[in-house]
Amino acid sequence: MDTLAIFGAGKLGEALLSGLRRAGRAPEEIVVVERSEERAKFLLERYDVRAVSPADAVAHARTLIIAVKPQDVGVLLDTLAPLVGPDQLVVSVAAGIPTKYYEQRLADGVPVIRVMPNTPALVDEAMSVLSAGAHAEEKHLAAAEALLRPVGKVRRLPESQQDAVTALSGSGPAYFFFLVEAMIDAGILLGISREVAADLIVQSALGAATMLRDSGQHPVQLREAVTSPGGTTIAAIRELERHGVRAALLDAIEAARDRSTELGRLY
Repeated sequence: MDTLAIFGAGKLGEALLSGLRRAGRAPEEIVVVERSEERAKFLLERYDVRAVSPADAVAHARTLIIAVKPQDVGVLLDTLAPLVGPDQLVVSVAAGIPTKYYEQRLADGVPVIRVMPNTPALVDEAMSVLSAGAHAEEKHLAAAEALLRPVGKVRRLPESQQDAVTALSGSGPAYFFFLVEAMIDAGILLGISREVAADLIVQSALGAATMLRDSGQHPVQLREAVTSPGGTTIAAIRELERHGVRAALLDAIEAARDRSTELGRLY
């Protein structure tokens, strides 16, 4: 199996590293590039994976995962540009950076794949969407999917849809956390302790998500199954509609899409 290099071992980089190790990838098949000596020591102790220089990583790895902060990508590419060739694969999980930015900075013909994962990668439940750059072929897409599958579900979409993906699934977990936070506060308002309210809501969210995934039914059907005529649920739904929650959510996701587009123009 080809060696791969992970550039940047923050939360997302570590989540990918952790998932690959749990999936059976041997430690000698992975290297990381990490500027912090303390962080590098931690990764060695926890995952038995070496930290190396960018030059050493490129020299030994066929697949390069770029997981540094978006503002650090330009400096990293200045270092990598004379080292990376068309026989290697660059997989970018740096948010908002288009494949053409890499292609303009690297040697001609280097295949680049852009990925929008999300934070549930930390618990192997990510939603990762990948898009091929100009030089990426089916074999490169398949290789990227194999890398990402250990930490969740993977889909392919055209790069033109990545801003929408960012708004829906990249930022998506935050919307659910926001909703759960509000529901827990409601439980406290109704006289239930924070601990119990959190337990009730988190398990309800987990059960609802599992039903959405496994039942094959539309969300409307599942909601209607809980909504009895003249009952408690319809009273709650009426208040949500009266306060414009649906419209606010649509506006929020559009705003996230627009901000993603705006940030992408910086590159």
